[in-house]
Amino acid sequence: MTRAVRGGGAVTRAVDVLVVGAGPAGLSAAARLAAAGAGRVEVLEREATAGGVPRHCARPGFGADALGRALTGPAYARRAVREALRAGAAVRTGVSATGWAGPLTLEVTAPTGLERIRAGAVVLATGARERPRSARLVPGTRPAGVLTTGELQRTVARFGPRTEHIGRRAVVVGGDPVARGAVRTLRAAGVDVAAVVTGLPSPAVAFAGVPVLVGAVVTELLGRGRLSGIAVRGGDGRTSVLRCDTVVFTGDWIPDHELVRAHGLPLHPGTRGPVTDQGFRTAEPGVFAVGNLLRGVEPALVAAAEGRAVARAVLERLAGGPWPASGVPVAATAPLRWVTPGLLGPEAATSLLVRPERRLVRPVLTVTQDGAPLRRERLGGTLVPWRSVRLGARWTSGVDLAGGPVTVSAEE
Repeated sequence: MTRAVRGGGAVTRAVDVLVVGAGPAGLSAAARLAAAGAGRVEVLEREATAGGVPRHCARPGFGADALGRALTGPAYARRAVREALRAGAAVRTGVSATGWAGPLTLEVTAPTGLERIRAGAVVLATGARERPRSARLVPGTRPAGVLTTGELQRTVARFGPRTEHIGRRAVVVGGDPVARGAVRTLRAAGVDVAAVVTGLPSPAVAFAGVPVLVGAVVTELLGRGRLSGIAVRGGDGRTSVLRCDTVVFTGDWIPDHELVRAHGLPLHPGTRGPVTDQGFRTAEPGVFAVGNLLRGVEPALVAAAEGRAVARAVLERLAGGPWPASGVPVAATAPLRWVTPGLLGPEAATSLLVRPERRLVRPVLTVTQDGAPLRRERLGGTLVPWRSVRLGARWTSGVDLAGGPVTVSAEE
């Protein structure tokens, strides 16, 4: 049920569940909750169109439709929006959550004015974004033609594949599948891709017909007004200049965690996303976090699965269920970059998502608590820094919820 009261220049309303972010995680959470009878479920999306990052990924790889045909990103996004609406959720676009007016009350800026929305439960699904040039500490002036993959996709979506809005000669920075997607987008727009620059010892994917500089980093952006080139230091320490009028920085994803920080919720030191337990509960009773907000980028299908999974804990909260006072902390040690969830709560046995800092060939993973090993196993295959691996619930089945921290480690 929604109630609206005007006061202090802002409309105050109440909903049962407020979902912030209309990407795969937020939309799937809203669809599952609305279908389960959670009451008024409202989704806020700051972009003009709902669907999240998949809207800009015009390639297959997003599951299949009812007839078994592969879905592109835009088709997947449209289906996710339809499912949320059909379930009864309200999806509002062009609406930004700007801060908190209370533990479960968000301050919102909408085309119709300012609002304060109070909810029985809040699901944060704000996703992740690529680290911009400024955060990567690449020196130089601030010329036009410096983009992230997301900015490139939005430019193409707005103006079409036209070189006058993108550039004529580009360099892509990164060596994973996201970089390959940027190369494809540039080529489809008629842009000459001069090179791919990656700090990896070898690229994660093939870049047919494009020179790849491995073990290299961008040290400076050149040009005034418009980019004229980039300085690159190779693995041998020598610096060269690549002439280009566009550079696309790809990958290096970080959680879009402004609302989390504004609320003072603890951040996971490895992922920089909010700390949650396996029910996606944060430290604030009634506030949940799902999807790529938790750790940067994972595939859309993983984020959507988490959105569906959070519904159970949200429904328990709406029914008056208790909020766990604490949990057992979970941490990873080098050469692992991070592990999620960061806490093990009431449901002790759960799967863990782990990502390494570097390539690990058939590593031995160990889970310990208070120094005692709970499980030790050699994994088949190779772990790579651009892809996570999921450890099944058997890895945490022996955790003592009254015990100390759990540590996940790896060795080759």
